[in-house]
Amino acid sequence: MSAALPGGPGNGGAETHEMSKVRTGIYPGTFDPLHNGHMDVIRRAMALVDRLVIACAINVGKEPLFPLEDRVAMIRAEVAALPENGTRVEVIPFETLLVHFAKEQGAQIVVRGLRAVSDFEFEFQMAANNKRLAPKLETVFLMASENCQWISSRFIKEIHGLGGDVSSFVSPQVLQRLDQRRGRG
Repeated sequence: MSAALPGGPGNGGAETHEMSKVRTGIYPGTFDPLHNGHMDVIRRAMALVDRLVIACAINVGKEPLFPLEDRVAMIRAEVAALPENGTRVEVIPFETLLVHFAKEQGAQIVVRGLRAVSDFEFEFQMAANNKRLAPKLETVFLMASENCQWISSRFIKEIHGLGGDVSSFVSPQVLQRLDQRRGRG
């Protein structure tokens, strides 16, 4: 998109300058652990924005299985393996209000994944509150792909903790970290 500045062609001879706005989206979550559903949302969000910030929440209230540094490292490793599409992807931990973090990052969009109708009520309330606090921040909901609709970090931790096979829910690298965390490898 280009815009003629005062004095530009047709108004006095100054140059026409390219004006571009980087579309920045934030995908926030605890990612404890990162799973195939998260990666599905990340891949699809990359098609919507120029810059995607994966915001890894500290969220001590959820009593995470993995420390923040491990969750950030897992996300970075998985994202590094994705094919390039021109989107700049960053993984940044945060512990502030999401709307404040979004403003710090220059984000216009919050990306949220929806698995089922049960997710919608909570996500709708969160989006409404964010909109009230930051009217220019839009929330975009991405429906989970069919093969990811029933995946959740909570179920993965529970199934894995009881000795179940979660290899179809997470990457081999995340499974290895789960096994190590639980003393199985």
